[in-house]
Amino acid sequence: MGRKIAFQGELGAFSHATAQAVFPQDDPMPCVTFEQTIAAVQDGDAEFAVVPVENSLYGRITDIHHILPESGLHIIGEHYLPIRMNLLGLPGVTLAEIEAVQSLSVALGQCRKFIAAHKLRTINAVDTAGSAREVAERGDRTIAAIASRFAARTYGLDVVAENIEDAEHNTTRFLVMSREPVRPEPAGRRIKTTFVFRVRNVPAALYKAMGGFATNGVNMTKLESYMVNGSFTATQFYADIEGHPDDHNVALALEELGFFSDHFRILGVYPVAEIGPAT
Repeated sequence: MGRKIAFQGELGAFSHATAQAVFPQDDPMPCVTFEQTIAAVQDGDAEFAVVPVENSLYGRITDIHHILPESGLHIIGEHYLPIRMNLLGLPGVTLAEIEAVQSLSVALGQCRKFIAAHKLRTINAVDTAGSAREVAERGDRTIAAIASRFAARTYGLDVVAENIEDAEHNTTRFLVMSREPVRPEPAGRRIKTTFVFRVRNVPAALYKAMGGFATNGVNMTKLESYMVNGSFTATQFYADIEGHPDDHNVALALEELGFFSDHFRILGVYPVAEIGPAT
């Protein structure tokens, strides 16, 4: 038995594919919600969690940005997964036999042109992997699912048509979370640091807090804001920068940030990942 890797969704989900890619020798642990996924690691039922944080078409995954800072877990890695949608049918089924297609509403929306071209009836479902499972269980040759090749392998389905999405630049970024921080050495690979902060209630505080990154040559690749506890007056910022906290210029920038912040926490220091192959 390998270590348990928690993810949100059913077996065959894109998150499962990511967990398999990052931890090929370990055991997947499907969870119903993001909260359960995080709790599995907090409680020691799983060693790591793999969670989506943003998508190139739809932006950030809102729930995760609220859950991660309060989870007490640490980001130890990232993984980019190209999202490729495929039409999955029962073994031996041809495209001409298929009359309806089932999937998550977002996935159906990403494949509008293909669905319209083949005059397919759509069936909204909770997720892509669950749709693949239901198609396999139902045994109806006229109903197919839209999901990944990984889901096809998981449930013994055929790929009737591949890469049927309207946009080719659909990629999801995942974070790998653990109970303990695992910081790489400053030298060697490219490093990314993720942190959250809240600025003090003084004029131009955010402008001044960001100034240290510009003057010290630190590249900030992401800066997003969101409400804290539903308050319109309490805002927290989530940021990614290139570099390690022990790098001299990064240390200076973070020190300056501290002058204008009343809350600051590093969520993770980890190697920068490249976009990998679709599954």
